[in-house]
Formats: sequence, structure tokens, C-alpha cells
Amino acid sequence: MEEILKQFAQIFPEINTALGSGIMIFLRLIGMMRLAPVLSKSEIPSMVRLSFAVICTIILVGVIKPAPPTPETPIFLCMFLNFMFGALIGFVANCILTAVLTGGDMINTQMGLSSAMIMDPSTKSQVSMMANFFSVLAMLIFIYSGGIYWLFNALIKSFELFPMYSVNFHFENIVNIQYLSQVTGNILFMGLHIAGPVLLATMAQDIILGIISKTAPQINVFSLSFLFKPVMGAFILIVILPMLINVITDYLVAHANIF
Repeated sequence: MEEILKQFAQIFPEINTALGSGIMIFLRLIGMMRLAPVLSKSEIPSMVRLSFAVICTIILVGVIKPAPPTPETPIFLCMFLNFMFGALIGFVANCILTAVLTGGDMINTQMGLSSAMIMDPSTKSQVSMMANFFSVLAMLIFIYSGGIYWLFNALIKSFELFPMYSVNFHFENIVNIQYLSQVTGNILFMGLHIAGPVLLATMAQDIILGIISKTAPQINVFSLSFLFKPVMGAFILIVILPMLINVITDYLVAHANIF
């Protein structure tokens, strides 16, 4: 079998180079799609994702035009590194949208809806109502603002930073550590930024209910808080939703350049 492959590589060198590079591009693309927003959703059938990856691989082979590997290149190690590097791109993009989901979780907890959980088929776990709402909202904004284009632009640029047949993986030279720490560190900050108006409104409501509890102890303030918090939170969200869309869009655009 090895002799047949060697003879095939000698007779058809261009086809052999295209097939080898296509496998590396396909693995890096699959790694990105495994964790990237939108592309990793389980609502998309696996056959559709694989077909899309194959079509994109055929296109990228013609765009990148890679050089053939050297004879001493460890193919299996290169395959593993390409998959992991694609997963790194998807992880960074997913961290950007996770910040929006964190804000939804904070709003959900502050509105007193922690017990109202729903099943998310994409993650096969229970999520809060507000987190699910902000997840869909962030995904729509991500698609509208060109997030899919950013992902594939980062994928193409990654072949310049880390060639497909390279085994010298110097993390600090490939990935901007300051950018990566900023993206991961902004998850809590951006979540507070999104949930801030609702947090302040519900905190003011708690203060008012506390004053009422002291002045009129016969009023069951604990039961009133369960009634007023969801109504107040929903009202604040309706009022600030246009501003939140602009904030989320600016945040996504500011972190569009993964590399």
C-alpha cells in the first residue's frame, strides 16, 4: 500500500499535494466548527455540516495554494495540531458570545426567574429563560454583523501564522495573549454591562420594599417582590433593548479580529 501511495505521489504530484492539504484544511475547519458560534449548533444536521466543510475545503485548497510537505513531516501530528488550532479559533469566537449569555443569566437571577428553566436542545442542558433569549439575540446580531465572515477570515489568516505542516507550536507567537485574556476577562465585565440597568432597577425596588417593610410590617413584602421583580425587569428590558442591541453589536465588532 505504501508503494502504491509513493508511486501515486510521483505520478500525480499536484493531486497528491491537493489531497494532503485538503485533509489538513478539513481538520482545521472541523475543529473550528466544533466550538464556533452558529456552526456548532446541534440543530444543524451533522451531514449538512460535513457537506459544508467539504465544500469549503475544496474552495480553500484553491485559495491557499499550499506547498507539499517534506518527507520527514509527521503527518498524524500535523493533523492533530490543525484540529486543535481550528478548535482554538472556535473557542475564542465562542467566548465573545458567552459574555452576552452571562448578562442574560444575571438578569434572569435578578428578576427571580431562576426556577423557570427550559431545555436547550443545542447544549442538551437546562438554561434560564433570559440566557436563552440573549443567546438567540447575540447569534442573530453575530450573523447580521458578519460573524461568519470573521470566522473564515481568521481561518484563512491562521494558515499564514501557523502553516498546516508546521509542528513548532509557539503559542505566544501565534496568539495575542493580551487579546485572549481580554476576551476571557470581559465575560464578567460585559455581562455586568448588559445586566446593569436591570440590576440597578431591581436593587432600587428592593430598597423601596425594605422601607415599606419597616414602615408597614403587616405587608408581606417577600411575596410582593416575586410579583414586582419580573414585571420591573421585563419593563426595563423593553425600554433599553434598542440600546442593548447597539452595545452588543459594538462589542462584537470590537473583537472581530481574532488574529
